[in-house]
Amino acid sequence: MDNCNYGPPLDLVFHALADPTRRAVLRRLGGGPATVSELAGPFDMALSSFMKHIRVLEVSGLIGSSKTGRVRTCQVKPDRLQAAEAWINEQRTLWEQRADRFVDYVETLASDEKAK
Repeated sequence: MDNCNYGPPLDLVFHALADPTRRAVLRRLGGGPATVSELAGPFDMALSSFMKHIRVLEVSGLIGSSKTGRVRTCQVKPDRLQAAEAWINEQRTLWEQRADRFVDYVETLASDEKAK
């Protein structure tokens, strides 16, 4: 199955996951919802720069956020991660099958050489 069966959202997920800051945010949100201020705390960057990371994560569908007053709280949305995991598992299965066929082929060649 190729990437077009998953559509652009999967491309957005992998783009979001390509950045270590965004992966760290997801790791933190794996422990439960957090405010943007709590998420930004460990990073040495301006809040406006950090908000760009939050926006990429939201556009990719990896996180959602809600605002109460001036406080924005973020939480993980696992559906997009599950789609990426499914794609990776399909690729793993495909390549494992190819490797198994290659091993069978090499073993057949070796067996044929012994028979000669």
